[in-house]
Amino acid sequence: MAPSLDLLTANLLSPVVLAFALGMIARGLRSDLEIPSAIQSYLSIFLLLAIGLKGGVALHQGAPDNLWLLLGVTILAGIATAATAYLLARTWLRDDALQAGAIAAHYGSVSAVTFIAAQQFVERTGDTSPAVLVALVVALEIPAILLGIGLARGGGRPSWHQVREVLTGRTAVLLIGGLAIGAIAGRDGVQAVDAMYFQLFQGMLMLFMLDMGLVAASQLRQLTRGVGRLVVFATMLPLLHGLAGTAIGHAIGLGVAGATVFGAMLASASYIAAPASVRASLPEADAGRCITASLGLTFPFNLALGIPSYAAFARWLGG
Repeated sequence: MAPSLDLLTANLLSPVVLAFALGMIARGLRSDLEIPSAIQSYLSIFLLLAIGLKGGVALHQGAPDNLWLLLGVTILAGIATAATAYLLARTWLRDDALQAGAIAAHYGSVSAVTFIAAQQFVERTGDTSPAVLVALVVALEIPAILLGIGLARGGGRPSWHQVREVLTGRTAVLLIGGLAIGAIAGRDGVQAVDAMYFQLFQGMLMLFMLDMGLVAASQLRQLTRGVGRLVVFATMLPLLHGLAGTAIGHAIGLGVAGATVFGAMLASASYIAAPASVRASLPEADAGRCITASLGLTFPFNLALGIPSYAAFARWLGG
């Protein structure tokens, strides 16, 4: 399904994507532009907490009746994307079980920033995605990381230490915590921090995307072994996952905007939560290659072309 030219153009010319491109260009020109590590961490914390708060405020009005269905479908979808990533890493990339499991943990999990970018995309079209999707991000992330670790270790079950590590990771804590704060406080309760977490959101996101462009360009320079196969894997697999996720989102009643974002969630690959878990649980795996694929290839693909494709497909499904 070819993306609408208008959707594609609007996405490519959005400040978020242009900031990402600026970062890549700056690194390509060998500019001395750098975002200090402390600010990188702050931006990540800010965005995750802000998106959690936003979803929680919306959920304060009432959770959907089919919440458990949505959570169940999301968990199964995360398991399916991790499994297909593992199988293709074994057959197409010709990785051993250890490296394929590490790849599966990244591609079965979700990129919170891709999720935010997809939300911003549908908002630019005048639509709004369901608030419950914030909770589904967490439901998608945790089982996939644990499955990837288990597959890497020959099918063994992850230990309680590994489960706890994923559950207490920064992404899960901030999204769940922000969701809880927003749901408890409601719109009136968070009014005091509205200027901080809502009005400044777009500007903070641009700074984060600028940094992501710098990091992605640096990762691309490290591509050496099996470049062609890795490029195909890191673009075609997310596209298939994204289109399947969009169809699933449509089938479970998320609407055009919700199906678009859900498709982007399944198409994304983690470069924050999964790398941290893989480094701790699978120190023998080549974590750099996983991050190069997820951040250097899959993230820019979804940002520029993937999200408009899922939106166009969702519109087509919606009639």
